[in-house]
Amino acid sequence: MARRIRVARIGAAHGIRGEVKLWSFTEDPLAVTSYGPLETEDGARRFEIEAARPAKDHLVARLKGVADRNAAETLRNTDLFVPRDRLPPIAEADTYYHADLVDLAAVGEDGTTLGTITAIHNFGAGDLIEIAPAAGGEPLLLPFTDATVLSIDLKAGRVVVVPPAEIEAKEED
Repeated sequence: MARRIRVARIGAAHGIRGEVKLWSFTEDPLAVTSYGPLETEDGARRFEIEAARPAKDHLVARLKGVADRNAAETLRNTDLFVPRDRLPPIAEADTYYHADLVDLAAVGEDGTTLGTITAIHNFGAGDLIEIAPAAGGEPLLLPFTDATVLSIDLKAGRVVVVPPAEIEAKEED
């Protein structure tokens, strides 16, 4: 099955005619309307966005087949996905979809395997790269900056990472 990328989450019902709050996870929130039918992670349910408009910090969307508030409420907190191949290509150098980095090998400058990238997070202060160490133990959360992430090679399936000095010192103890 093609890798699925979460692009939105259905929130609370909006009004009485079946509209929902839609939290888009795309750079341009309205881009979520151009990816075709959205699906649940398991692909069991499909949703077509008939109309969407921006609101304060979300979209208000009308989904095909959702005609009243009760039907809309049953969809609350449903995550919506698209197959990775439906996302548009990126033309800019050194720009990546976070999903393309997950499962890549994280290696040091000398080629030593540090672990595997399990996620990219952003809690409001910039992106963090999460690495599951090859030796086991707690995951590493490192700033996703040019100083920490030296290079990304999607074809080779690896990211060259330089952990901050304080993390390297802990590993040596």
